[in-house]
This record gives sequence, C-alpha cells and structure tokens, in this order.
Amino acid sequence: MTQYLEFEKPLAEIEGKAEELRALARANEEMDIADEATALDAKADQLLKDLYKELTPWRKCQVARHPERPHCRDYIDALFTEYTPLAGDRNFADDLAVMGGLARFNDQPVMVIGHEKGSNTKARIRHNFGMARPEGYRKAVRLMEMAGRFGLPVVTLVDTTGAYPGKGAEERGQSEAIARSTEMSLKIGVPVISVIIGEGGSGGAVAFATANRVAMLEHAVYSVISPEGCASILWKDAEKMREAAEALRLTAQNLRELAVIDRIIPEPLGGAHRDAKVAMASVSTAIQEMLDELKDKDGSDLIKDRRQKFLDIGSKGLAA
Repeated sequence: MTQYLEFEKPLAEIEGKAEELRALARANEEMDIADEATALDAKADQLLKDLYKELTPWRKCQVARHPERPHCRDYIDALFTEYTPLAGDRNFADDLAVMGGLARFNDQPVMVIGHEKGSNTKARIRHNFGMARPEGYRKAVRLMEMAGRFGLPVVTLVDTTGAYPGKGAEERGQSEAIARSTEMSLKIGVPVISVIIGEGGSGGAVAFATANRVAMLEHAVYSVISPEGCASILWKDAEKMREAAEALRLTAQNLRELAVIDRIIPEPLGGAHRDAKVAMASVSTAIQEMLDELKDKDGSDLIKDRRQKFLDIGSKGLAA
C-alpha cells in the first residue's frame, strides 16, 4: 500500500476512490464501472503531474525522506553483482549505518560504500536510521584505502540526515573520523563517484561525497543542516522549516547552479519510490557515464581534479 506524503492527500483520496471502485467490480462482476475508474485514474495522473511540476524545497525534503524510497541496500542489490560486504573498522566495531564492500558494476570491479537507513522499523533501528558513528567512517576509510591500493573505482551512495551526534560517538572522535574519511576521499588516486540518493546531511554526507563526480537524484536534498535544525537555530522555532528549506538552497537544481554537484538524475513522476526500477536504471546510467568520463585519467590527475572541484564550489555558480 502506497504511503502518501502530507501534500499528496488529495491524490490519496482520488486513487483510493478508484481502488474502491475496482474492489466493488471484483466483488460484483455485473457492475460496469470501468469508465468511472478510468476517469479517476486520469484525474489522479494529472494531479500527480501538477503536484510534482514545481515542488517547493520543503516538499522535496519530504520526498527525499519517503520511507518507501529505495535505499542503499536496494541499489546495491539491483545494480551491482558479486557484492562481498566488508565489515568493521579494525578498531572498535562494525557500524551497520554504513555498508560497503567489493562488487562489480557492469562487470567492472569497484568498491561500493553507502549509508543504509533501513526499510522498516526494525531495520531502521538496527541501522541507526543511516546516522553513522565514528566506526562507520573509519570503516569507509579502510575500504577507500583498500580501493586505492588495488586500483578500484569507488562508488558512494549517500543517504543520511547526518552523522550520529550521541555522547558515545563524540567520545570516540566523531569529527575526527569524518575528517579522515573526507581526507581519504581527496587523496586516493582512483576515480571516486558519489550519488546522493535521498538526504545528504552535513559532514556525514560530505565524508562520502568528496568525489570527482557528484550526482543527485532529482528530488534528493543536500545541505549543511536539516531545515528543522536550521530553523531551530535561526528562528528558535523548528516549525519554520519551510522558510529554512528555501534559504538553504538544498535542492539538486540549486546545487547544480552553484557547481556543488555535476549532474541531476531524473526520477519517475511522483518520486523514486513510485517506480524504483526506473529510478535505479537512471542511477546506473549516470554512474557508468561518470566512470567513463574519468577512465583515462591517471592517479595524479584524478587527485588534482577532485581537489580543484572542491576549491571551485560556489565560485562558478556565483560568477554565472
């Protein structure tokens, strides 16, 4: 059963009525209500187009957080073969908010790393809602270092509200672990490709998205802080998250203009959760194109390209 977002309630009513008519028709074969159901379907399709024609930044946040949106595990299962998970940071523990390992992408060996939020309540608790602790980032450092040693491209899938801010995480060096992950992303001499598949929150996202090429799904968001957190700090009122979302310029369209990201990956009408296979196919195409762009660069050129990209962030968009 589809879960509807707050702004999709009118759509839920129409689609619900259409389904009720079909249920009545199945229960009573003599009823001829095909025309009525078809008319409701057409009305729902048009409303869906209208709703998603120009989503506000806050509505994009809601879509990016949709519980049925494909997560890291889903992309790995669909796009990668021979996935061999690698666990632990060889220091403290294995963080289930971060998953990664060796795999093949279109038969090319790669290292894939990503945030995993979980697809149901039990899984979300187990994966800590995708909020990594220091051991998660240290695991990522270990995997990126391994990729550099064996000449494997790194593909990261970003989907986190931010790094976990708990007491234990801070005691174990959360900020240092994030910095080390960002540093490793900058210095390995292999292609690093990043795709923001849902939320890209704060340094917890940057630690995985310091890449040669960064892509975002059309309705994903990427920001230094969540709209609610920003509103709490600036206005002392978390309910002003709509204004905060506007001010943060966190949409893929905003960030493409500022050269923070390199490309926008289109989503199916209604968001990636409405047709996960189509969304995943688009992500696959984008990853392959980005890998192809970098395949002829040697290690030193890749490092230089990556560092310059981040030095240029904002300046190109502002100059334009």
